[in-house]
Amino acid sequence: MADGADQADQADRGQGRASRLKWFVRTRRGGVLVGAAAVLVAAGLGTWATGSWPFSREDRYCWGSWETNSGPGFLSDTAFEGDDEGARTSEETAPTPRRPTGRCEVALSSSSTGRDGDETSRSTGITLTYGPAPKDAAERMEWISAYLGGRAVPLPDGLPGATDGGRGLLVLPERCDTRDGRPTAVTLDSDARTTWSEGGSLRSNAGLGGVRAVAGLLVAAANRGMEAAGCAPAKPLRVSSPVLMLPEDEESGLFSVACRIKGLEFDKVTSKSLESQVGAVTRDLQSCAVRRERGGGRYFDALMVAQPRLAALFDGTTGSGAPASGWRGSGVFADAYKVVRADCAGRPVTLLMVDELAGETTPYFTAFTNAVTGRLGCAPVAPVASGGSER
Repeated sequence: MADGADQADQADRGQGRASRLKWFVRTRRGGVLVGAAAVLVAAGLGTWATGSWPFSREDRYCWGSWETNSGPGFLSDTAFEGDDEGARTSEETAPTPRRPTGRCEVALSSSSTGRDGDETSRSTGITLTYGPAPKDAAERMEWISAYLGGRAVPLPDGLPGATDGGRGLLVLPERCDTRDGRPTAVTLDSDARTTWSEGGSLRSNAGLGGVRAVAGLLVAAANRGMEAAGCAPAKPLRVSSPVLMLPEDEESGLFSVACRIKGLEFDKVTSKSLESQVGAVTRDLQSCAVRRERGGGRYFDALMVAQPRLAALFDGTTGSGAPASGWRGSGVFADAYKVVRADCAGRPVTLLMVDELAGETTPYFTAFTNAVTGRLGCAPVAPVASGGSER
């Protein structure tokens, strides 16, 4: 019995060390560094600290979720082709039943020198998180709109989430909710940049492989994370269907109506400096984003959510009464956001606007809300102004 307990203690200590290890995993000029492997073998580990997969010739990342050469470019051995040197590193903290939060970062860095001696550096960061929606209401609204708005499209197969190809979110089953009722989600973010020694840098492609590949990355990480946290469903989540595409490209300059919605109207002077993006338009999700040109920041993000697990992200934030006179349902009009939840054709819908508009109250939100409810075939949630247009 004592020997068995000693072995269990040694395994637990080894697992704790393994979850904190950070190491170089591949370089252009070589294979897997053997130093980290030697440490793991010395620790007596036969499996990964947060899962049950055996060691193999392929490198794995983020709780064993992703494997080298499994598809996306950032995991490929060819990621550093054309560079003089390059390396991929990984650092992670896995969720556990006692602490159901986790984080994983995969970073790529490489450089090359041209014939003129100028050096070009490339850096890519992929960040994966496992944890609950933010507790603060304003922070949560910003978080929701960032992942579900803009160019994001719904995940396939009814999965409660969305991705725009550079980032993504997947809400986990109710059994993974926190004690205070907040849903747990897996999120993925990326950032890539090319920098030149003579000056200047540009955003570049992170090598995630597009919306379909990001959906697969999210599902793989969600399944591993739920296993580690002890809330995995009987059947793992799967992606098998194609991902929907956006109905149209971004529109910039001289448009008079954003997202083809009456009431989201701008004069010629204002529209010259704005960009409009029609997002998803389904019964479960609809979005419209208006931005200031050339990285000038948000004008507003408008969002409708009806998919039950996505809508659960708003639980506890919509108040107990109407947000203003004439509005149906319950909601809150705060300085940086407006949110309202109401019944629409027999099911609840939640509508959100996040904006940076000084002095703006409700006209754009009213127009978006009534356009959505009209499309869904239910009674208006926002008050309808006599004479037609809300502006």
